[in-house]
Amino acid sequence: MFRESKNVPPETGEDAPITAAAMEAVFADCYDYESRELHIGGREANRVRLCFIDGLVSGSDVAEQIIKPLTDPGRFGGEAVGSRAISMMLGGSVYVYTAKSRKALGEAVTDLLNGFCALIFDAERTAVTFEVKSQQRRSVDAPKEEKVVKGAKDAFVETMKVNTTLVRRKLRNPHLKIKEFSLGERAKTAVTLVYIDGFTNAGIVAEAARRVSRIEAEGVLTSSVIEENIVDNYRSPFPQVISTERADKFCMNLLEGRVGILADGLPLGFLVPGTFSQFMKVPEDHSAHYLVSSALTLLRYASVALTLLAPAFYVAVAMYHQEMIPTRLMQSMIDARASVPFPTAMEVIMMLLAFELLQEAGIRLPSPIGETVSIIGALIVGQSAVEASVVSPVVVVVIALAGIAGYTMPNQDMGSALRLCRFFLVLAAIALGMFGVATGCGLLIYHLASLESYGVPYMTPFAGAEGRHLGRALLRRPMTVKRDREPELKTGSGGEARL
Repeated sequence: MFRESKNVPPETGEDAPITAAAMEAVFADCYDYESRELHIGGREANRVRLCFIDGLVSGSDVAEQIIKPLTDPGRFGGEAVGSRAISMMLGGSVYVYTAKSRKALGEAVTDLLNGFCALIFDAERTAVTFEVKSQQRRSVDAPKEEKVVKGAKDAFVETMKVNTTLVRRKLRNPHLKIKEFSLGERAKTAVTLVYIDGFTNAGIVAEAARRVSRIEAEGVLTSSVIEENIVDNYRSPFPQVISTERADKFCMNLLEGRVGILADGLPLGFLVPGTFSQFMKVPEDHSAHYLVSSALTLLRYASVALTLLAPAFYVAVAMYHQEMIPTRLMQSMIDARASVPFPTAMEVIMMLLAFELLQEAGIRLPSPIGETVSIIGALIVGQSAVEASVVSPVVVVVIALAGIAGYTMPNQDMGSALRLCRFFLVLAAIALGMFGVATGCGLLIYHLASLESYGVPYMTPFAGAEGRHLGRALLRRPMTVKRDREPELKTGSGGEARL
């Protein structure tokens, strides 16, 4: 019953009829593909083929919920054959909460790859698939990259259903919609769009769905596959998609009117549209006292200016505008540089490159070794370089100050973009002094002001609205006072919110 002619290979196209031989052909040379013959109701004449991918399904669930009731003579009697048996299975005679009837081979294959097992009825060219996914997955844990001071300790994991469950538990709203897409010609990765229907701007939802559905890739195995395909300007070094591993931050942004994206296999959530001010915020801003949160937010913006301008400003002053330096400080700098053989420009470039190398080494190595390398490297590059008269102490202080200021960025992608721009400004300062710094800052501001994310200006609320909403980006109002949502998001239920 399950054998095909050796001279005529079974048809294995997406819309091909389902047979046991066709399924065997699809998974030929796959050691984890398993199949066995079962007798419905214990009757040898009522044969059916059970197929599954070992490791994707739970063996105990298959045995208890499918094989045991299927072979029970009291449940499946003599009349339970063919279409009658299929109707009984779909009606609940098998103890599995999800059961689907499949007519096309491609549908059954997709189910098997998603943790289902299939019962194939050759005569009816039909398969009944049951969801019995294995529970072997990483448990929900505290975020590793985004530190939590006062907030929820649950982070996204690599399993889609776990992530959507985390969102559902925080937003118990029937209008929360989760729309699924399948991306990747070969990997067939499940990607979901998450938004609050009737509240999130319908235009942003439609545009996000259009961009996600048009992603062309072999598979979604890294975050850049999604990020670079859904942004407005992929050439810009500045992030335009908010990525987070924190479920609470993800839900906060949904309540702001943004659209979320979750991908199976990635322990991250993505949010659009992304604006500059959103990359400067952390969920703890809503946990600390509003005066403390406001002060820390202002400190982050000051750190942006410091990490960008400190090295370039030092190079410009030391090389072209010494008259700007106070006399006593100038004398101290001259004494410190007396034994240094390299010019100021080379000093700064060398220290910036050394700083980047140390940071990259600390990230790539295992945690205990990485921390040791960072500490030893800092001592060697800093203190030893000064004692050997390779660089002046002032340069070490300036570069260290700029680096520490860059570490205050809540988003690593934003921090990386600022480090890249820091090199650009230093080169401009080397070429033209303060005029180069001013020109570089002007070009940087022009670039940021020209960016858009899903129709929302990237620099909102700094650009447009005549500065009426600057307080929303720089300060946090008390929780007892209602605050305005971002008007640029054009949410569908008023403009006030309380988080």
